[in-house]
Amino acid sequence: MPQRIMDSNRPADDLRAGPLPAYRARVAAGALTPDPSQAVAIERLQDLWTKLRGYDPDPHSSAKAGLFSRFLRRKPTEGADEVRPHGLYLVGEVGRGKSMLMDLFFATADVGRKRRLHFHQFMQDAHKRIFAWRRANPNESDPIPPLADTIAAEAALLCFDEFQVNDIADAMILGRLFQALFDRGVVVVTTSNTAPDDLFKGQPGRDAFLPFIGLIKQYLDVLVMEGGRDFRRARLRGMPTWHVPADGRAERALDAAFSELTGHAQPRAETLTVMGRTVAVPIAAQGVARFDFEALCGQALGAGDYLALATHFHALVLDGIPRLSPDNFDRARRFIVLIDALYDHRVKLVASATAWPDQLYQRGEGAKAFERTASRLEEMQSQDYLGLAHLT
Repeated sequence: MPQRIMDSNRPADDLRAGPLPAYRARVAAGALTPDPSQAVAIERLQDLWTKLRGYDPDPHSSAKAGLFSRFLRRKPTEGADEVRPHGLYLVGEVGRGKSMLMDLFFATADVGRKRRLHFHQFMQDAHKRIFAWRRANPNESDPIPPLADTIAAEAALLCFDEFQVNDIADAMILGRLFQALFDRGVVVVTTSNTAPDDLFKGQPGRDAFLPFIGLIKQYLDVLVMEGGRDFRRARLRGMPTWHVPADGRAERALDAAFSELTGHAQPRAETLTVMGRTVAVPIAAQGVARFDFEALCGQALGAGDYLALATHFHALVLDGIPRLSPDNFDRARRFIVLIDALYDHRVKLVASATAWPDQLYQRGEGAKAFERTASRLEEMQSQDYLGLAHLT
């Protein structure tokens, strides 16, 4: 069942009382299934909600100004700490309801300046602002303090969905940027499929990234959501994943699949950065991306691009896979590389096509090599594969 909470269904009393009563009300109404790991997480979020009521630090303060000036503007709250509360880092496998819980917290948070966005979107915006600042200030060398001033002025509470670091350009600025944000009193709550100690693991330059991991553990409490039911995989159970032919009926089926897999979340366009280049994702929400075949395999994308998609999204909805042959071999080759990346990272694929996998590429040079891809496509429709956890 959908784990996305819609504004229109929230009673006003739930909003005033915090995320815990709102969560319990939905469990009692049958809109959510009781889950022990979610119950622990929502208790922690409720505690943070209490500490943050009326939180309003001076966005222009810094560590040099000291804690006293930073909290002059804070409204008094009975029992609240007089120092900045620790944020929260919710980590667990996909489908545990992390985003849903954070959305409940964000909607109820009594903080005047707050933002909730996908972490990748945040970093894209940060890079754009740094570029613009450097163009406007050619004689200045450090864009991080003014960037932190701007972000802190916009939000005293930042909620990030799907915290993940795969790009060296992001890794190089995160430590200084987040230290500057914490110095300005910003509180961070984030969800992630990756524990802090495993961020950027195995990547070149990780030694320089380690201080940022220490910073996260200093300013955010880490809560691991273990066990529990995987609601995303539950949505896939019994869902047809390969639709033939690629007609209007199939398009409507893929519309419904995307809506169900995202918990009926509002889709948006995204941009991934891969080795300094950008890959446009036309439609995405809650870790699910949607492309038509031509957009994904009809342009000059390579293994690195498909790897970025496979690690960033746990499911892909793909429209209109055509018959493949030597006549469109460039597209066929890209499709083979795409499926290899999806398969290796256990990404779930829902697609429409002109034919079943073993009939997609039947003649000419390359048909024999495609047999492996067809076999993988068949396996990716199995309940065993659909039950596997996504590998980031």
